[in-house]
Amino acid sequence: MPGHAKRPAGSPAAGGPAFLVVGKIRRPHGVDGDVLVEVHTDFPERLQPKAVIYAGEAHIPLTIRRKRIHNDGILLAFDDFSTPEQVGRFRNQNIYISVTDAMELPEGEFYHHELLGLSVMDETGGSLGKVTEIIQTGANDVYVITNDAGHEILLPAIAEVILDVDLDSKIMQVHLLPGLVEEGDRDT
Repeated sequence: MPGHAKRPAGSPAAGGPAFLVVGKIRRPHGVDGDVLVEVHTDFPERLQPKAVIYAGEAHIPLTIRRKRIHNDGILLAFDDFSTPEQVGRFRNQNIYISVTDAMELPEGEFYHHELLGLSVMDETGGSLGKVTEIIQTGANDVYVITNDAGHEILLPAIAEVILDVDLDSKIMQVHLLPGLVEEGDRDT
């Protein structure tokens, strides 16, 4: 997706999340305190021994002691946890990293939390609404733009449609392909 803003890793943007989900602990595995983790990140290499992750809504800090690949997921063991009973408390909980530890994305790529809430303008500066949801379809993401009247526009996240993303100004400029917008779907 095109855009000119390159967001360095660092302090979270005002109103942005402090933590990003990178996986989900499914269940204890074996007798040594390992847990089976379903990976939800494009950067699984960050889940290495000595890295700190955070478990559950309470964001309990855990230091990874060991990592092993297992089928479609990974097995992790944590410092100070050596039995299935000890790690069982984390069953079915998300694991997070601090947003300050997020990987820097290549030019023109953005984390979803950076796009949600952006004002969307067409090429003439006309307001279309705000990005309220991102649907992952497999081929490309689809941005749900909702205007003040509650009407939704679905915009494919492709170079022909998304012209510019300016995170500092919180504006996404788009080109509307024929048939994407019906009359009344624009903010007035």
